[in-house]
Amino acid sequence: MKKEYDFSKGIRGKFYNPEAKLQIPVYLDETSMNFVLEIARRKKTDISTVVNKIIESDIKLAEAIR
Repeated sequence: MKKEYDFSKGIRGKFYNPEAKLQIPVYLDETSMNFVLEIARRKKTDISTVVNKIIESDIKLAEAIR
């Protein structure tokens, strides 16, 4: 790596995209992953869909008892 870099021809914000959304990886423990994998396998869907449905139902439950 160089000690100094020349940014004199750089353009500020060239790659900035205010519409961009960050996808954060989520790591499940082995028990949770096996549970979700089994549901996804039975429903013939992907893991993300199952996890999102579980979270959506938890949100509804939390809002109901609020």
